Amino acid sequence: MNLEKFIAKRYLISRHKLNFITIISFLSIAGITIGVAALIVVLSVFNGFGSLVTSYLISLDPDLRIVFKSESTDILHNEIEEKLNSLNEIKSFSPFVSGKVLALNRGKTEVINLRAVELGKINQLYDFDKLTILTKSDLSEKSGDGIFIGIRLADKLEAVSGDSITIVSPANIEGVILQGSIPLTKKFLVKGIFYSQNNEYDESLAIADLIIGQQLLGFKNSFEGYEIKLSDRAKSEEIKNKLSTLIDNETAEVNTWYDFHKELYSVMQIERWVAYILLSLIIAVASFNILGSLSMSVLEKKRDIGIMKSFGVTETSILKIFLNEGILIGIFGTLFGVMLGYLICWLQISYNIYPLDPTMYKIDSLPLEIRISDFFFVAGASMLLTFLAALFPARRAAKVDALQSIKWE
Repeated sequence: MNLEKFIAKRYLISRHKLNFITIISFLSIAGITIGVAALIVVLSVFNGFGSLVTSYLISLDPDLRIVFKSESTDILHNEIEEKLNSLNEIKSFSPFVSGKVLALNRGKTEVINLRAVELGKINQLYDFDKLTILTKSDLSEKSGDGIFIGIRLADKLEAVSGDSITIVSPANIEGVILQGSIPLTKKFLVKGIFYSQNNEYDESLAIADLIIGQQLLGFKNSFEGYEIKLSDRAKSEEIKNKLSTLIDNETAEVNTWYDFHKELYSVMQIERWVAYILLSLIIAVASFNILGSLSMSVLEKKRDIGIMKSFGVTETSILKIFLNEGILIGIFGTLFGVMLGYLICWLQISYNIYPLDPTMYKIDSLPLEIRISDFFFVAGASMLLTFLAALFPARRAAKVDALQSIKWE
């Protein structure tokens, strides 16, 4: 330990007396501790809710989706599939078509979204076996004229696995109106009911086989695009950029799972940063206490400063002494705050000290997700504010006139 740090420690913690300046220093440590702990806990809560919402939203969304801007052809399909097969990061992919249709069962009618993919790959695209709660078939099979519907939609249609429901398509609506022809209809056997915890999908989504979907929605031999599952979802943006360079932008566009709900994710991220900034004000207030305690310490130690300068101690050393005193307060406060914040998060994760009513919410406890990066950001902000608060009184101490301080103190 060098001389500056030793003197700073002695100024901060006096062995002989507990004076007013020492009390303010302890209050500063307590303030930083509370601010750092609160910031870590709140950010962990935002992380938990963010991950929870994301898991609900992406339960039936692909990692990447290619959407054609015009009617596609077999030549284009072959080109796209060749490029998809060339990327090792792609785990699985399937052509898809989608559209609004009318579902009828037991006198109940609902407008729903029909999505048609290769049912043989459905579990590879969405981890569908984890979502399906009632099923009458093996998900690895095509299931022919089978259809999978959300649990809320099943409740509205009063349908169960094994029931037959009728789907009416608007694809031939002009012929129905002008020529009096029969609208496109198809009877499907409910092969399974899924529960994705995403209300939008559970209330209005049905998934059927690609070939039948093409006929019903009027796509003939063309596709709306491709749905893609990656080995690592975190690389979605990277693979999107690769595909964008391989595919003509005038032919198709590539979107990631983030792009599907970009507005919501952006709002969540803004809320997180706002919470970070606002709670950092708690640490800033505690830092003002450091500024006050160090300023009073400089006034109290004027004689000591003068004596040290008369012994040849430089202004730089004097500055380091008081700067180290402020930094020590920041280190103690930040360390205790990180420990307290982690303890609270651990207690919530392990013992659910703040439960939620599962009848009102989809979860039974407050979700938390601890990220190491948050600890570094919070600790960094705390130490930066502490350093800035200690810098002004430290500079003031360095400029003390040695002769005047010894003469009048």
